[in-house]
Amino acid sequence: MTTTELPKPHSPLVQVPHPLEPLTIAEVETAVAIVRTGQIVQTGQQVSDSFRFPCVTLQEPPKAEVLNFQPGDAIDRQVFLVLLDNATGNTYEAIVSLTQQQIISWTQIADVQPNIMADELAECEQAVKAHPDFIAALAKRGITDLDLVVVDPWAIGHFGFAHEQGMRLSRCLCYLRATPTGNFYARPIDGLIPVVNLNTMQMIQLEDLGVVPVPPEPSEYAAEFMPEFRQDIKPLQIIQPEGASFQVEGHHIRWQKWDLRIGFTPREGLVLYQVGYEDQGELRSILYRASMAEMVVPYGDPRVQHFRKNAFDLGEHGVGLLANSLTLGCDCLGEIHYFDAVLTNSRGEVSVTENAVCLHEEDYGILWKHTDWRQDAVEVRRSRRLVLSFIATVDNYEYGFFWYFYQDGTIQYEIKLTGILLCGALDDFPKFGTVVAPELNAINHQHFFGMRLDFDIDGVNNSVYEVNSEAEPMGETNPYGNAFFAQSTLLPTEQAAQRIVDPFSARYWKVVNPNVPNRLGQTVGYKIIPGENVLPFAHPDSPILKRARFMTKHLWVTPYSPTERYPAGDYPNQHPGGEGLPKWTAGDRSIENTDVVVWYVFGHHHIPRPEDHPVMPTAYSGFMLKPVGFFTANPALDVPPAQRAESGCCTS
Repeated sequence: MTTTELPKPHSPLVQVPHPLEPLTIAEVETAVAIVRTGQIVQTGQQVSDSFRFPCVTLQEPPKAEVLNFQPGDAIDRQVFLVLLDNATGNTYEAIVSLTQQQIISWTQIADVQPNIMADELAECEQAVKAHPDFIAALAKRGITDLDLVVVDPWAIGHFGFAHEQGMRLSRCLCYLRATPTGNFYARPIDGLIPVVNLNTMQMIQLEDLGVVPVPPEPSEYAAEFMPEFRQDIKPLQIIQPEGASFQVEGHHIRWQKWDLRIGFTPREGLVLYQVGYEDQGELRSILYRASMAEMVVPYGDPRVQHFRKNAFDLGEHGVGLLANSLTLGCDCLGEIHYFDAVLTNSRGEVSVTENAVCLHEEDYGILWKHTDWRQDAVEVRRSRRLVLSFIATVDNYEYGFFWYFYQDGTIQYEIKLTGILLCGALDDFPKFGTVVAPELNAINHQHFFGMRLDFDIDGVNNSVYEVNSEAEPMGETNPYGNAFFAQSTLLPTEQAAQRIVDPFSARYWKVVNPNVPNRLGQTVGYKIIPGENVLPFAHPDSPILKRARFMTKHLWVTPYSPTERYPAGDYPNQHPGGEGLPKWTAGDRSIENTDVVVWYVFGHHHIPRPEDHPVMPTAYSGFMLKPVGFFTANPALDVPPAQRAESGCCTS
C-alpha cells in the first residue's frame, strides 16, 4: 500500500444541510473533474483515459463530528473514490475535498481487484462474441445466430490457480435464446466457458468441455408470451386523499415519532443514518448507521461447469450500481415519495438512477386489540408501517431490500427474493439440483446477507447480551415442572460474541445501554429477533469459506471502527480470503460498555422447486429489532382509533 498525503491549503469550510446528505450531481462531477485534472504530487501521476471509476461516493465525516453537528455548522465536504487503471492493473483510493477543490489523499492498494462494473460486462460480452474461436465453438454445436447467444460474465473467484494470479478476470456463462426476446436463462450452453482479461478485454481462454445439448423448452414468462390472463381480478386501490403522514426534507425523514436519514452508496445501496424515536418529547437514538454490508450466494454443484458459482453481490458488483428505477403501481403502491441515486458509470460520468428508493406507508392489520366482554367494550388500533425499499437486479436474481418502521418502535428488515433460477443442462446428473423442465437442472444454493448495525442505544456506549430460555429443574422451586425463565449472559469480548441461532432455546440477542435505566430500573435496549436462518453447507476448508468466513456465525460484535466496513473485507473480488470479520476479531477486543457494531448474518436456503420456474414467486427472509425495556409501556397507546365515515369502528 502506497499513500501520498497532499498539501491542504487553507480554505473556508462549506455549509450543507447535514454532513450525511448524499452527493449531488454537481458534487460528483466536480470530484471526478478534480481527479482527472489534478497531478498526484511526488509521483507525477495523472488519471488518464485508461482509468475506470468503480466507486464514487460520499466520504462520511467522523462519527463524533456528525453527532455534534448543529444546523448551520460548516464542514469539509469530501468524496471517496476507487480507481482502476486498466493499463497497469493498479487500484487506487482517493479522497477529494470539495471544499479545498483538490485531492487530499491518494493511496495505491496492492494485490486487489475492485468490483466489476456494468460497462465492463457489456464490453466483455462483445469481446467474446467477436472472437473467432468462440464463433467456431458455437458452430460445432449447431449455433449460428449470434444475436440469440447471451454471454453472461461472472466474477471468477479465487481457487488458488497460479495462472490466474495478477489478472482481472471474468469467467462467462453462455445461453441461447429461443427467440430474440426470449428467456435465455432457461437454455444454458453448458460446456462452453470463455475466460476474459477485463483489463485488456481479450478472451484469453475458451474452456470447451464437450457438446452438451441445450435444454429444449423456451420456458417463457413475459407478458407477450402468455396466451391469456385470468379475468376475475377486480381493481384494488390504495388511496390517501389527504396525502401521506411522513415529511421529507432532502434525505431527512420524519414519520409519526420516527426520525431518520438515508443515503445511497454504489456498493450497499440504501443506508440508514441516525435512526431515532421521539419519546415524551425527547428524540432518543437507536441506530447511528445500518446497511447490508455483504451478500454471498454459494452454489452447491461441484461439476467443472458450476463449482465457481459463488457470488459476492456487493463486493464483486455492488447492489447500489444495480438498483432498478422503480415504477408506481408495479414496484410500489400508494402515496409514494421517491429518491434518486446519483452514481457514476465506470468512466466517472454521472449516472442517475431515477426513483431508486421508494418511501410509502402501508396498513399492516391489527396493532393491538382487547375486548372486555363484561362491559361489552372493545378497543382496537390499526397498525401502519413506514416502508423504505429498493430493488436490485443481480444477473438472474432480483432482490428487494425493505426496511419497515412500526408505530410500537419495532424495526424490521426483509429481503424479497425473486427473479430466475440459475440452471444448468441436466447432463444425467441431477443430484445437486432439481429438474424444473426437460433437461434443465436448477442448482441448489444459499443466500447469505451480512448486516452492519452500528447501534447507539441512548448514546454510544452499549453492551450486548445473549438471552436463552431455560427450564427450571423440577424440584422445590418447580414442583409441577412448568417453570422456565430467560437467562441473559453478557458477551464481553469479540470471540465470546461469535454466536449462532438456537430456536430450541428461543435465543435472541439484545443491545443495551448499561448506563441508562428505565423507570423500572431495567437497562434500555433493543433485541435482535432472528427469522429464517441457516449455516453454509460448504466445507470449512473450501475456497468460498476462506473468502466468506463471516457466514459461519450469525452474530459478530466489534468495537466501532470507521475502517471496518465490510464483513468479507474491502476487496473480495478474486481475493483469497482471510479479511474482514475473522481478521478483525482475532484480537478479541473488549465490547463491553463501549461503542459497538453488531453484525447479524442470516441465510436463505434454496432447494429449488418446479414451481420456482420459469420465474420465481417471491421468497422472504429477514429479522426484527424490537424494543426491550427501551420504553416502560406500550409506546403505541396514543395511536388514535381509525374511524369509518358511518361509525366509530375501533373503540366503544
